[in-house]
Amino acid sequence: MRFPLCSVKTALLATQILGLSLATAFAQTVSSPSAADAKANPVISLDDAIHRAQANEPAFAAAMADSRSAQLDRSIARAGLLPSATFHNQYLFTQGNGSADRVGQTTTSSAPRFIANNAVHEYASQAIVNETLGLQQLTAVTIADANAAKAVAELEVARRGLLSTVVTSYYTLAASESRLATAQHALDEANSFVTLTQQREDAREAAHADVLKAQLQQQQRMRDLADARLAATKAHLELGILLYPDPRTPFQTEVSAPPLLPERAEIEAAAGKNNVELRSAMASLRASEAGIRSARAAYLPDIALNYTYGIDAPQFAANGPDGTRNLGYSASATLDLPLWDWLATEHKVKQSQIRRDAAKVALSAAQRRLIANLAEFYDEAAAARDQLASLEASAATARESLRLTRLRYESGEGTVLEVVDAQNSLISAENARADGVVRYQTALANLQTLTGRF
Repeated sequence: MRFPLCSVKTALLATQILGLSLATAFAQTVSSPSAADAKANPVISLDDAIHRAQANEPAFAAAMADSRSAQLDRSIARAGLLPSATFHNQYLFTQGNGSADRVGQTTTSSAPRFIANNAVHEYASQAIVNETLGLQQLTAVTIADANAAKAVAELEVARRGLLSTVVTSYYTLAASESRLATAQHALDEANSFVTLTQQREDAREAAHADVLKAQLQQQQRMRDLADARLAATKAHLELGILLYPDPRTPFQTEVSAPPLLPERAEIEAAAGKNNVELRSAMASLRASEAGIRSARAAYLPDIALNYTYGIDAPQFAANGPDGTRNLGYSASATLDLPLWDWLATEHKVKQSQIRRDAAKVALSAAQRRLIANLAEFYDEAAAARDQLASLEASAATARESLRLTRLRYESGEGTVLEVVDAQNSLISAENARADGVVRYQTALANLQTLTGRF
Protein backbone atom coordinates (compact mmCIF):
# COMPACT_ATOMS: atom_id res chain seq x y z
CA MET A 1 0.00 0.00 0.00
CA ARG A 2 1.44 3.40 -1.01
CA PHE A 3 0.72 6.77 0.66
CA PRO A 4 0.82 10.18 -1.01
CA LEU A 5 4.02 12.16 -0.35
CA CYS A 6 2.13 15.10 1.16
CA SER A 7 0.43 12.77 3.63
CA VAL A 8 3.80 11.36 4.72
CA LYS A 9 5.23 14.86 5.23
CA THR A 10 2.15 15.90 7.20
CA ALA A 11 2.43 12.83 9.40
CA LEU A 12 6.12 13.42 10.05
CA LEU A 13 5.48 17.08 10.92
CA ALA A 14 2.70 16.11 13.30
CA THR A 15 4.98 13.50 14.87
CA GLN A 16 7.76 16.05 15.37
CA ILE A 17 5.35 18.52 16.98
CA LEU A 18 4.01 15.78 19.23
CA GLY A 19 7.54 14.72 20.18
CA LEU A 20 8.55 18.29 21.02
CA SER A 21 5.39 18.75 23.09
CA LEU A 22 6.07 15.58 25.04
CA ALA A 23 9.71 16.59 25.56
CA THR A 24 8.61 20.01 26.81
CA ALA A 25 6.10 18.45 29.19
CA PHE A 26 8.74 16.04 30.47
CA ALA A 27 11.22 18.89 30.96
CA GLN A 28 8.66 20.91 32.88
CA THR A 29 7.93 17.91 35.07
CA VAL A 30 11.62 17.32 35.77
CA SER A 31 12.40 21.00 36.36
CA SER A 32 9.62 21.44 38.94
CA PRO A 33 11.02 19.69 42.02
CA SER A 34 10.00 20.35 45.56
CA ALA A 35 11.51 23.24 47.49
CA ALA A 36 13.77 20.89 49.47
CA ASP A 37 15.08 19.24 46.31
CA ALA A 38 15.67 22.59 44.66
CA LYS A 39 17.69 23.75 47.64
CA ALA A 40 19.73 20.55 47.80
CA ASN A 41 20.22 20.40 44.03
CA PRO A 42 20.10 24.02 42.76
CA VAL A 43 19.85 24.96 39.12
CA ILE A 44 22.96 26.86 37.96
CA SER A 45 22.51 29.06 34.92
CA LEU A 46 25.36 29.69 32.51
CA ASP A 47 25.84 33.26 33.82
CA ASP A 48 26.00 31.99 37.40
CA ALA A 49 28.55 29.38 36.35
CA ILE A 50 30.71 32.05 34.71
CA HIS A 51 30.62 34.30 37.80
CA ARG A 52 31.47 31.40 40.10
CA ALA A 53 34.33 30.30 37.85
CA GLN A 54 35.81 33.80 37.81
CA ALA A 55 36.03 33.66 41.61
CA ASN A 56 37.55 30.16 41.73
CA GLU A 57 39.76 29.72 38.67
CA PRO A 58 43.48 30.25 39.55
CA ALA A 59 44.67 31.29 36.07
CA PHE A 60 42.08 34.05 35.93
CA ALA A 61 42.97 35.13 39.48
CA ALA A 62 46.65 35.28 38.47
CA ALA A 63 45.79 37.40 35.42
CA MET A 64 43.73 39.70 37.64
CA ALA A 65 46.65 40.05 40.06
CA ASP A 66 49.06 40.78 37.20
CA SER A 67 46.75 43.47 35.86
CA ARG A 68 46.43 45.18 39.24
CA SER A 69 50.17 44.93 39.80
CA ALA A 70 50.84 46.49 36.38
CA GLN A 71 48.56 49.39 37.25
CA LEU A 72 50.55 49.97 40.42
CA ASP A 73 53.81 49.76 38.44
CA ARG A 74 52.53 52.56 36.23
CA SER A 75 51.79 54.68 39.31
CA ILE A 76 55.26 53.92 40.68
CA ALA A 77 56.91 54.93 37.39
CA ARG A 78 55.01 58.21 37.32
CA ALA A 79 55.99 58.88 40.92
CA GLY A 80 59.62 58.56 39.82
CA LEU A 81 59.23 61.77 37.82
CA LEU A 82 58.35 63.76 40.96
CA PRO A 83 60.69 64.95 43.72
CA SER A 84 61.11 62.74 46.78
CA ALA A 85 61.26 64.15 50.32
CA THR A 86 62.74 62.61 53.47
CA PHE A 87 63.28 63.81 57.01
CA HIS A 88 66.80 62.80 58.05
CA ASN A 89 67.77 62.58 61.75
CA GLN A 90 71.18 61.41 62.96
CA TYR A 91 73.47 61.60 66.00
CA LEU A 92 77.15 60.93 65.39
CA PHE A 93 79.82 60.52 68.13
CA THR A 94 83.50 60.51 67.26
CA GLN A 95 86.49 60.13 69.58
CA GLY A 96 88.38 63.45 70.03
CA ASN A 97 92.08 63.91 69.24
CA GLY A 98 92.84 66.41 72.02
CA SER A 99 92.98 69.51 69.83
CA ALA A 100 90.32 72.13 69.13
CA ASP A 101 88.54 72.92 65.87
CA ARG A 102 86.52 75.94 64.87
CA VAL A 103 82.84 75.06 64.44
CA GLY A 104 80.81 77.66 62.60
CA GLN A 105 82.17 81.19 62.69
CA THR A 106 83.22 81.72 66.34
CA THR A 107 82.72 78.52 68.32
CA THR A 108 85.51 76.03 68.95
CA SER A 109 85.20 72.47 70.24
CA SER A 110 87.22 69.30 70.53
CA ALA A 111 88.37 68.07 67.13
CA PRO A 112 87.31 64.51 66.07
CA ARG A 113 89.90 61.92 65.21
CA PHE A 114 88.12 61.02 61.96
CA ILE A 115 88.62 63.78 59.44
CA ALA A 116 85.40 62.82 57.67
CA ASN A 117 83.36 63.88 60.71
CA ASN A 118 82.81 67.49 61.72
CA ALA A 119 82.77 67.35 65.54
CA VAL A 120 82.95 64.95 68.46
CA HIS A 121 79.22 65.38 68.99
CA GLU A 122 77.29 65.98 65.78
CA TYR A 123 73.51 66.26 65.39
CA ALA A 124 71.74 66.24 62.04
CA SER A 125 68.02 66.90 61.59
CA GLN A 126 67.22 67.82 58.01
CA ALA A 127 64.43 67.81 55.48
CA ILE A 128 65.86 66.58 52.16
CA VAL A 129 64.29 66.95 48.73
CA ASN A 130 65.81 65.05 45.77
CA GLU A 131 64.93 65.14 42.11
CA THR A 132 66.57 63.32 39.20
CA LEU A 133 65.89 64.46 35.65
CA GLY A 134 66.66 62.13 32.77
CA LEU A 135 65.31 60.34 29.74
CA GLN A 136 65.25 56.98 31.53
CA GLN A 137 62.62 58.23 33.97
CA LEU A 138 60.39 59.32 31.10
CA THR A 139 60.77 56.07 29.18
CA ALA A 140 60.06 54.14 32.37
CA VAL A 141 56.59 55.71 32.40
CA THR A 142 56.05 54.75 28.75
CA ILE A 143 57.12 51.17 29.43
CA ALA A 144 54.88 50.96 32.49
CA ASP A 145 51.91 52.29 30.48
CA ALA A 146 52.51 49.72 27.74
CA ASN A 147 52.89 46.89 30.24
CA ALA A 148 49.69 47.98 32.00
CA ALA A 149 47.83 47.95 28.68
CA LYS A 150 49.26 44.51 27.93
CA ALA A 151 48.20 43.24 31.37
CA VAL A 152 44.66 44.52 30.80
CA ALA A 153 44.58 42.75 27.43
CA GLU A 154 45.94 39.55 28.97
CA LEU A 155 43.29 39.75 31.66
CA GLU A 156 40.63 39.97 28.98
CA VAL A 157 42.25 37.03 27.19
CA ALA A 158 42.06 35.03 30.40
CA ARG A 159 38.44 36.09 30.96
CA ARG A 160 37.36 35.09 27.50
CA GLY A 161 39.32 31.86 27.68
CA LEU A 162 37.65 31.06 30.98
CA LEU A 163 34.27 31.88 29.46
CA SER A 164 34.98 29.48 26.60
CA THR A 165 36.02 26.77 29.04
CA VAL A 166 32.94 27.25 31.20
CA VAL A 167 30.60 27.23 28.19
CA THR A 168 32.18 24.07 26.83
CA SER A 169 32.11 22.32 30.21
CA TYR A 170 28.57 23.53 30.91
CA TYR A 171 27.11 22.20 27.67
CA THR A 172 29.26 19.08 27.82
CA LEU A 173 27.62 18.33 31.15
CA ALA A 174 24.21 19.06 29.65
CA ALA A 175 25.00 16.73 26.75
CA SER A 176 26.20 14.06 29.18
CA GLU A 177 22.97 14.32 31.12
CA SER A 178 21.04 14.09 27.85
CA ARG A 179 23.06 11.01 26.89
CA LEU A 180 22.31 9.53 30.30
CA ALA A 181 18.59 10.10 29.80
CA THR A 182 18.86 8.59 26.32
CA ALA A 183 20.67 5.55 27.72
CA GLN A 184 18.00 5.14 30.40
CA HIS A 185 15.22 5.34 27.80
CA ALA A 186 17.12 2.90 25.60
CA LEU A 187 17.37 0.44 28.48
CA ASP A 188 13.66 0.81 29.19
CA GLU A 189 12.98 0.15 25.51
CA ALA A 190 15.28 -2.87 25.55
CA ASN A 191 13.54 -4.26 28.66
CA SER A 192 10.17 -3.76 27.02
CA PHE A 193 11.36 -5.46 23.84
CA VAL A 194 12.66 -8.45 25.80
CA THR A 195 9.24 -8.82 27.37
CA LEU A 196 7.62 -8.53 23.94
CA THR A 197 9.81 -11.21 22.39
CA GLN A 198 9.20 -13.54 25.32
CA GLN A 199 5.46 -13.06 24.99
CA ARG A 200 5.60 -13.77 21.27
CA GLU A 201 7.73 -16.84 21.90
CA ASP A 202 5.22 -18.10 24.47
CA ALA A 203 2.47 -17.50 21.92
CA ARG A 204 4.45 -19.47 19.28
CA GLU A 205 4.70 -16.35 17.14
CA ALA A 206 8.47 -15.88 17.28
CA ALA A 207 11.56 -18.02 17.61
CA HIS A 208 13.76 -18.23 20.70
CA ALA A 209 16.49 -16.53 18.64
CA ASP A 210 14.46 -13.30 18.84
CA VAL A 211 14.52 -13.51 22.64
CA LEU A 212 18.28 -14.07 22.63
CA LYS A 213 18.82 -11.12 20.31
CA ALA A 214 16.64 -8.90 22.50
CA GLN A 215 18.53 -10.03 25.60
CA LEU A 216 21.87 -9.24 23.96
CA GLN A 217 20.51 -5.80 23.16
CA GLN A 218 19.33 -5.43 26.76
CA GLN A 219 22.77 -6.32 28.14
CA GLN A 220 24.43 -3.85 25.81
CA ARG A 221 22.05 -1.11 26.94
CA MET A 222 22.93 -1.85 30.57
CA ARG A 223 26.59 -1.33 29.77
CA ASP A 224 25.81 1.83 27.83
CA LEU A 225 23.84 3.18 30.80
CA ALA A 226 26.77 2.53 33.15
CA ASP A 227 29.15 4.29 30.76
CA ALA A 228 26.76 7.22 30.33
CA ARG A 229 26.38 7.55 34.11
CA LEU A 230 30.17 7.54 34.51
CA ALA A 231 30.59 10.16 31.76
CA ALA A 232 27.95 12.38 33.37
CA THR A 233 29.70 12.09 36.74
CA LYS A 234 33.04 13.07 35.19
CA ALA A 235 31.50 16.05 33.40
CA HIS A 236 29.82 17.14 36.65
CA LEU A 237 33.13 16.98 38.52
CA GLU A 238 35.02 18.87 35.80
CA LEU A 239 32.54 21.74 35.93
CA GLY A 240 32.23 21.49 39.72
CA ILE A 241 35.97 22.20 40.04
CA LEU A 242 35.30 25.66 38.62
CA LEU A 243 32.16 26.36 40.62
CA TYR A 244 32.45 25.01 44.16
CA PRO A 245 35.12 24.34 46.81
CA ASP A 246 33.86 20.75 46.76
CA PRO A 247 33.40 19.62 43.13
CA ARG A 248 31.03 16.88 44.33
CA THR A 249 28.43 19.51 45.29
CA PRO A 250 25.17 18.63 43.50
CA PHE A 251 23.71 21.08 41.01
CA GLN A 252 21.75 21.10 37.79
CA THR A 253 22.31 22.83 34.48
CA GLU A 254 19.79 25.12 32.87
CA VAL A 255 19.93 24.69 29.12
CA SER A 256 18.24 27.46 27.14
CA ALA A 257 17.90 28.07 23.45
CA PRO A 258 21.30 28.92 21.91
CA PRO A 259 21.74 32.50 20.65
CA LEU A 260 21.52 33.30 16.99
CA LEU A 261 24.67 33.58 14.93
CA PRO A 262 25.28 37.19 13.74
CA GLU A 263 26.24 38.01 10.20
CA ARG A 264 29.84 37.50 9.17
CA ALA A 265 30.35 41.23 8.55
CA GLU A 266 29.36 42.04 12.14
CA ILE A 267 31.74 39.42 13.49
CA GLU A 268 34.64 40.67 11.36
CA ALA A 269 34.05 44.28 12.48
CA ALA A 270 33.89 43.26 16.13
CA ALA A 271 37.01 41.13 15.81
CA GLY A 272 38.94 44.04 14.31
CA LYS A 273 37.97 46.31 17.22
CA ASN A 274 37.84 43.97 20.19
CA ASN A 275 40.47 41.29 19.60
CA VAL A 276 42.51 41.20 22.79
CA GLU A 277 45.32 39.09 21.33
CA LEU A 278 46.06 41.91 18.89
CA ARG A 279 45.89 44.49 21.70
CA SER A 280 48.31 42.45 23.77
CA ALA A 281 50.76 42.06 20.86
CA MET A 282 50.60 45.78 20.07
CA ALA A 283 51.21 46.66 23.73
CA SER A 284 54.22 44.34 23.76
CA LEU A 285 55.58 46.11 20.67
CA ARG A 286 55.13 49.53 22.29
CA ALA A 287 56.89 48.33 25.44
CA SER A 288 59.82 46.94 23.42
CA GLU A 289 60.19 50.21 21.46
CA ALA A 290 60.16 52.16 24.73
CA GLY A 291 62.79 49.73 26.02
CA ILE A 292 65.08 50.75 23.15
CA ARG A 293 64.72 54.42 24.09
CA SER A 294 65.36 53.57 27.73
CA ALA A 295 68.55 51.69 26.85
CA ARG A 296 69.78 54.56 24.63
CA ALA A 297 69.10 57.00 27.47
CA ALA A 298 72.17 55.61 29.21
CA TYR A 299 74.26 57.54 26.67
CA LEU A 300 72.84 60.80 28.05
CA PRO A 301 73.62 62.44 31.40
CA ASP A 302 71.18 62.69 34.29
CA ILE A 303 70.79 65.83 36.40
CA ALA A 304 70.41 65.25 40.13
CA LEU A 305 69.08 68.13 42.24
CA ASN A 306 69.21 68.26 46.03
CA TYR A 307 67.84 70.72 48.58
CA THR A 308 68.48 70.25 52.32
CA TYR A 309 67.07 72.34 55.17
CA GLY A 310 67.78 71.77 58.87
CA ILE A 311 70.72 71.53 61.27
CA ASP A 312 74.07 69.77 61.19
CA ALA A 313 75.84 71.05 64.33
CA PRO A 314 77.46 70.00 67.63
CA GLN A 315 74.25 70.97 69.44
CA PHE A 316 70.72 69.71 68.80
CA ALA A 317 69.34 73.24 68.68
CA ALA A 318 68.51 75.97 66.22
CA ASN A 319 71.21 78.22 67.79
CA GLY A 320 74.60 77.45 69.30
CA PRO A 321 75.73 78.45 72.87
CA ASP A 322 77.14 81.72 71.55
CA GLY A 323 74.07 82.53 69.47
CA THR A 324 75.40 81.08 66.24
CA ARG A 325 72.56 80.11 63.93
CA ASN A 326 72.63 76.34 63.32
CA LEU A 327 69.43 76.20 61.23
CA GLY A 328 70.09 76.65 57.50
CA TYR A 329 69.93 75.09 54.09
CA SER A 330 72.11 73.76 51.29
CA ALA A 331 71.49 72.95 47.63
CA SER A 332 73.40 71.00 45.02
CA ALA A 333 73.16 70.06 41.36
CA THR A 334 75.04 67.11 39.93
CA LEU A 335 75.61 66.27 36.28
CA ASP A 336 77.31 62.96 35.51
CA LEU A 337 78.51 62.47 31.94
CA PRO A 338 78.81 58.82 30.84
CA LEU A 339 82.16 58.17 29.20
CA TRP A 340 82.90 54.44 29.01
CA ASP A 341 81.12 51.32 30.29
CA TRP A 342 82.80 48.61 28.20
CA LEU A 343 79.98 48.58 25.61
CA ALA A 344 77.38 47.53 28.19
CA THR A 345 74.96 50.25 27.04
CA GLU A 346 75.41 49.29 23.39
CA HIS A 347 74.68 45.67 24.20
CA LYS A 348 71.57 46.65 26.14
CA VAL A 349 70.36 48.60 23.11
CA LYS A 350 70.91 45.55 20.91
CA GLN A 351 69.02 43.38 23.39
CA SER A 352 66.08 45.79 23.25
CA GLN A 353 66.17 45.79 19.46
CA ILE A 354 66.12 41.99 19.40
CA ARG A 355 63.08 41.98 21.67
CA ARG A 356 61.45 44.64 19.45
CA ASP A 357 61.96 42.49 16.34
CA ALA A 358 60.47 39.47 18.13
CA ALA A 359 57.46 41.58 19.16
CA LYS A 360 56.92 42.58 15.53
CA VAL A 361 56.90 38.93 14.49
CA ALA A 362 54.45 38.13 17.29
CA LEU A 363 52.15 40.95 16.17
CA SER A 364 52.22 39.77 12.57
CA ALA A 365 51.50 36.21 13.67
CA ALA A 366 48.58 37.41 15.83
CA GLN A 367 47.11 39.24 12.84
CA ARG A 368 47.39 36.17 10.61
CA ARG A 369 46.00 33.92 13.33
CA LEU A 370 43.04 36.28 13.80
CA ILE A 371 42.15 36.07 10.11
CA ALA A 372 42.42 32.27 10.08
CA ASN A 373 40.57 31.74 13.36
CA LEU A 374 37.81 34.12 12.39
CA ALA A 375 37.09 32.22 9.18
CA GLU A 376 37.47 28.82 10.84
CA PHE A 377 35.33 29.53 13.91
CA TYR A 378 32.58 31.27 11.96
CA ASP A 379 32.36 28.46 9.41
CA GLU A 380 32.25 25.94 12.25
CA ALA A 381 29.46 27.86 14.00
CA ALA A 382 27.49 28.23 10.77
CA ALA A 383 27.80 24.52 9.98
CA ALA A 384 26.78 23.55 13.52
CA ARG A 385 23.82 25.94 13.40
CA ASP A 386 22.62 24.56 10.09
CA GLN A 387 22.84 20.99 11.38
CA LEU A 388 20.84 21.58 14.57
CA ALA A 389 17.50 21.54 12.79
CA SER A 390 18.55 18.48 10.79
CA LEU A 391 19.64 16.64 13.94
CA GLU A 392 16.34 17.43 15.65
CA ALA A 393 14.42 16.16 12.61
CA SER A 394 16.57 13.01 12.53
CA ALA A 395 15.82 12.30 16.19
CA ALA A 396 12.08 12.74 15.59
CA THR A 397 12.24 10.53 12.51
CA ALA A 398 14.16 7.85 14.42
CA ARG A 399 11.55 7.84 17.18
CA GLU A 400 8.77 7.43 14.65
CA SER A 401 10.73 4.73 12.82
CA LEU A 402 11.16 2.74 16.03
CA ARG A 403 7.48 3.04 16.83
CA LEU A 404 6.42 1.83 13.39
CA THR A 405 9.02 -0.95 13.35
CA ARG A 406 7.79 -2.27 16.68
CA LEU A 407 4.22 -2.23 15.41
CA ARG A 408 5.32 -4.22 12.35
CA TYR A 409 7.15 -6.70 14.58
CA GLU A 410 4.15 -7.10 16.89
CA SER A 411 1.96 -7.83 13.88
CA GLY A 412 4.46 -10.36 12.54
CA GLU A 413 5.51 -8.31 9.51
CA GLY A 414 8.95 -7.26 10.76
CA THR A 415 12.03 -8.99 12.13
CA VAL A 416 13.89 -8.61 15.37
CA LEU A 417 16.90 -7.26 13.48
CA GLU A 418 14.81 -4.40 12.13
CA VAL A 419 13.71 -3.46 15.66
CA VAL A 420 17.28 -3.60 16.96
CA ASP A 421 18.47 -1.50 14.06
CA ALA A 422 15.71 1.07 14.74
CA GLN A 423 16.69 1.18 18.42
CA ASN A 424 20.34 1.79 17.53
CA SER A 425 19.36 4.47 15.05
CA LEU A 426 17.32 6.30 17.69
CA ILE A 427 20.17 6.21 20.20
CA SER A 428 22.61 7.50 17.59
CA ALA A 429 20.24 10.29 16.57
CA GLU A 430 19.59 11.38 20.18
CA ASN A 431 23.31 11.43 21.01
CA ALA A 432 24.14 13.25 17.78
CA ARG A 433 21.58 15.92 18.64
CA ALA A 434 23.17 16.42 22.09
CA ASP A 435 26.64 16.61 20.53
CA GLY A 436 25.35 19.09 17.97
CA VAL A 437 24.26 21.50 20.70
CA VAL A 438 27.68 21.27 22.35
CA ARG A 439 29.38 21.81 19.00
CA TYR A 440 27.36 24.95 18.28
CA GLN A 441 27.85 26.41 21.76
CA THR A 442 31.58 25.68 21.63
CA ALA A 443 31.85 27.41 18.27
CA LEU A 444 30.05 30.46 19.69
CA ALA A 445 32.39 30.46 22.68
CA ASN A 446 35.38 30.41 20.32
CA LEU A 447 33.97 33.43 18.53
CA GLN A 448 33.62 35.09 21.93
CA THR A 449 37.37 34.82 22.46
CA LEU A 450 37.89 36.73 19.21
CA THR A 451 35.19 39.38 19.37
CA GLY A 452 33.94 39.74 22.94
CA ARG A 453 30.35 39.26 21.75
CA PHE A 454 27.67 36.86 23.08
